[in-house]
Amino acid sequence: MSKLTAGALVLYKIRPARVVEVADKITIELEGAKNKRVRDKDVMLLHPGPLSSLNQLTPQTGEVEENWELLEGAETDIKELSELVFGDYTPAMAWATWQLVAEGIYFEGDPQSIRPRASALVESEIAAREQKAIEEEAWRSFMQRLRTETIVEEDRKALGEVEAVALEKREKSRILQAMEIPETPVNAHRLLIKTGYWPANENPYPRRMGIDETIPGHEVPVLPDEVRLDLTHLPAYAIDDEDNQDPDDAISLDGERIWVHVADVAALVEPDCDMDLDARARGANLYLPDRVIPMLPPAVTDQLGLGLQERSPALSIGFRLSEQGEIEDIGVHPSWLKVKRISYAEADQRLHEMPFAPLLTKSQIYRQRRKAAGAASIQLPEVKLKVREGNVEIEPLPRLESREMITDLMLMAGEGIADYCQINEIPIPFATQAPPEERNEPEDMAGMYAYRRFFKPTRVKTQPEPHSGLGLTAYTRATSPLRRYSDLLTHQQLRAHLKGDKVLDIHAISERIAQSEMGSMANRKTERVSNNHWRLIYLLNNPEWQGEAVIVAREGERATVLLPSIGMESRLRIKGDAGLNDHVRLKPREIDLPDLSCYFRVLG
Repeated sequence: MSKLTAGALVLYKIRPARVVEVADKITIELEGAKNKRVRDKDVMLLHPGPLSSLNQLTPQTGEVEENWELLEGAETDIKELSELVFGDYTPAMAWATWQLVAEGIYFEGDPQSIRPRASALVESEIAAREQKAIEEEAWRSFMQRLRTETIVEEDRKALGEVEAVALEKREKSRILQAMEIPETPVNAHRLLIKTGYWPANENPYPRRMGIDETIPGHEVPVLPDEVRLDLTHLPAYAIDDEDNQDPDDAISLDGERIWVHVADVAALVEPDCDMDLDARARGANLYLPDRVIPMLPPAVTDQLGLGLQERSPALSIGFRLSEQGEIEDIGVHPSWLKVKRISYAEADQRLHEMPFAPLLTKSQIYRQRRKAAGAASIQLPEVKLKVREGNVEIEPLPRLESREMITDLMLMAGEGIADYCQINEIPIPFATQAPPEERNEPEDMAGMYAYRRFFKPTRVKTQPEPHSGLGLTAYTRATSPLRRYSDLLTHQQLRAHLKGDKVLDIHAISERIAQSEMGSMANRKTERVSNNHWRLIYLLNNPEWQGEAVIVAREGERATVLLPSIGMESRLRIKGDAGLNDHVRLKPREIDLPDLSCYFRVLG
């Protein structure tokens, strides 16, 4: 039978308890809880009592440090220690004494065997607890600043973990957990904006996608001294948007012979050099509304961009176009050019002049041939989205004949190079696209929107297959080697062939395609979400904005609309009998930037 009696003070787990009754089991009273029956071994005697109420266990003051020093090297029990520290041994003092032991700073052990801790351990423990207290207070202050959205500079380091969640570099955040915010990139993004850690227009998507945002800085060699076909007597025009910074193609006409000139990038970027490996990993230039991240060092463009120097080195693709629109008599030559740069708008005003008028006619013949072969003509609204000095500008792109003409001339060059490489057994990346399940020739916006969804994405392969959307049996991208790695790879193969060197085999081409496509896919996704981000910034900065939308799909009250003036697609509820291709006027009612969502309401 236990030596405990009713009214004794015992320790149950880490809590004080009063013995109510002693029988086969011991009944104890715990503060704020019902009486509990426990075994003798479940409790530890602190004071025999009598203790009439746990409310008697009031805080005590005593001489702790002096008696810790006095007992150095000795051993005591709870009764003696209570008398030394607090001057007596009452239930309240016994509980206060045990709290000293449980605290673990000056003493350790059990009620019957209490030992003073070594001075070095005491000093270390006190320092650790003081530091912990400082850190806990700093944490409380930090959380308070977060909740009031008034962070200071020293908070930025701690918020790095939230930024890592926003950038999908980690999944967990102590800060988000403490604030009871679900740990998602969107929520992390939202908190970083609210607190001012990120500016309101912060675009996190390049970092979230793992994009290398550095500008390549590899050493660029000088152009090798080699024989080039002199075409400087031919007027050559690089036609681009006005703000284009990397002109890599130009056109000429020599009698009936069409020339498409392309920057001779492979002359400086050899396979497997540092520039090549870096460009391969990046896949392509990354075009963001606020900046461009090139795949090659800017010095490459400075040397090779067509029209940037008095004489431009190029890889010139010459061919004739038959009356049926077929590419004939293909030739490829390293060349020298004198290139004039003009904009699409200027070219559009000169389509009646030489050499633009006959080139336009030839492009139309070629387009008709492709159309007869099933090429899709999908003309959905396009815009140019730019950020200049922090201001977002959106400009709809007009449909210009000059732009369509250049597109067709570049397609001619791509088809011509594809044929040339097949004839000469040169492995290159071919751009292919499977045919849609059904063919159509939509003329209205809703029809084009629906038809576009029938087409599968373009694939890059080592074997020539048809590109259904272009209406071509074989095609390669070869006119943008400053901007796209697959084009550069084709140029490297052509250059090796023209010099009589060994070309890369099909397995090497396949490996390079796979490597570059990873970077290209990340770029395309980054460009898409970044454009959406800056579009929403534009709407946030223009709260009175309203715009016309075209209904391109509808099911019940749910409709998909296109807003041509800002190049945006949205879904919303529309009541009434408005049908496909009808116009409605919209105004944003709610914009959630971190979520990349915008909800519109219909006006009138």
